[in-house]
Amino acid sequence: MTRTTLLCFPYAGAGPSVYQPWRRLAPPELEVAPVSLPGREKRFVEEPYRRMEQAVDGLLDEVLELAAGADRVALFGHSMGAVLAYEMTRRLTGTAGVTVAHLFVSGSPDPWSGRDRTAADLPDDEFVARVEEFAGYTHPALEDPDMRELLLPGLRADVELHETYRPASDKRIEVPVTALRGADDTLVADAALIGWERVTSAGFAARRLPGGHMYLADSPAVLLDLVRRELAG
Repeated sequence: MTRTTLLCFPYAGAGPSVYQPWRRLAPPELEVAPVSLPGREKRFVEEPYRRMEQAVDGLLDEVLELAAGADRVALFGHSMGAVLAYEMTRRLTGTAGVTVAHLFVSGSPDPWSGRDRTAADLPDDEFVARVEEFAGYTHPALEDPDMRELLLPGLRADVELHETYRPASDKRIEVPVTALRGADDTLVADAALIGWERVTSAGFAARRLPGGHMYLADSPAVLLDLVRRELAG
């Protein structure tokens, strides 16, 4: 049985713990490997990334360590994590000893379709309201003044990274891509999702799953089963 290590990149403001429940839900042939970014959880005291190039460079050693010994790897990212997973895929496909089997991008328009409205430079209250609008849900921790003070710098850095991102290249990757969205997601339309077809020369599929923008938190078992089936070809 071929085992695949699924490298999972979080959305803005989130840490690797959002993917921890996936480990017990994943099928035997799939090893879930959350990627830990600075500025959150165990890496809270570290300076968060604000630019995509910095993030890919800074995370490469960790990603290679997670991928070490794997038969093959696949990458999954949601929202900000989707473009980070895409750029990391570009880096890994040129790395000896790493076989990249698939890229899963979730809840994100293609790399050339930025948002018309941004949030990074807004005052705190407006920033939180705009991010909640983008995410489609309210994070309870941001309602507590003390927690907000702790979390806002990292969240602002993530949003800045996402909003300043521009693709490093328009050369297609030779890795199959599956683009995912919640069927009730009002933030990412089908047309924006289908734009991901431009990034690959190795096969593309767009899939809908039940739920809204944060469908992955509500139905992880359904999502992991789809990942399993896509990897099986």
